[in-house]
Amino acid sequence: MAKHLQRDLDYLKKALLEVGSKVEEAANKAIMALVERRQDLAAEVIDHDNEIDRDEVLIEEECLKVLALHQPVASDLRFVVGVMKVNNDLERMGDQAVNIAERAAFLAQQPPLGVPLDFNRMIEVVQKMVRTALDAHVNLDTQLARTVGGMDDEVDEIHRSMFETLQERMRVDSELVDRAVAYLSASRDLERIADLATNVAEDVVFMVDGDVIRHRASEQPQM
Repeated sequence: MAKHLQRDLDYLKKALLEVGSKVEEAANKAIMALVERRQDLAAEVIDHDNEIDRDEVLIEEECLKVLALHQPVASDLRFVVGVMKVNNDLERMGDQAVNIAERAAFLAQQPPLGVPLDFNRMIEVVQKMVRTALDAHVNLDTQLARTVGGMDDEVDEIHRSMFETLQERMRVDSELVDRAVAYLSASRDLERIADLATNVAEDVVFMVDGDVIRHRASEQPQM
């Protein structure tokens, strides 16, 4: 029984890593589509979302099978529960990437907004959070996982600043409204990806240590 359980746990880890790789690629392509105004990349992200959705369902089904067949306890049980949580967070991250791609496809057909926005810094931090959270999961590195939440505050602040800037410009020039709203939506989607990366990192800590750190202040300084 122990041998079969370990085999199934190894499969779950491998399957989740593959989904994580697909989601990270989708997020990076959606961001590139937004920055470089590329409709082809936006379309690619949208078209491949069904694959991530299918993977999410398959992993959840495998987790339920492991729980039913092996009735794992202690660290093995935490691992399976953690996989289910991370799996859900990754699927939602993929949905946010699709949202960004849809905004990018619209904005690629519009004139540039001409408003200075700190998208590059926001993108840099969000991509670092996703990469760090996934690396922490791959290596079951709780110390690395605990650094992710500390980066989220900067993303929130950039989003707030962007909202204020665009809100003021929309008051002055009503012709900018549609484009400004699209950029605000993309900013919100990036913020949500950052939140989900934080969730993944918190799930890693739970999987390894059994410690629930959600809703706590970051225990480590920012990287």
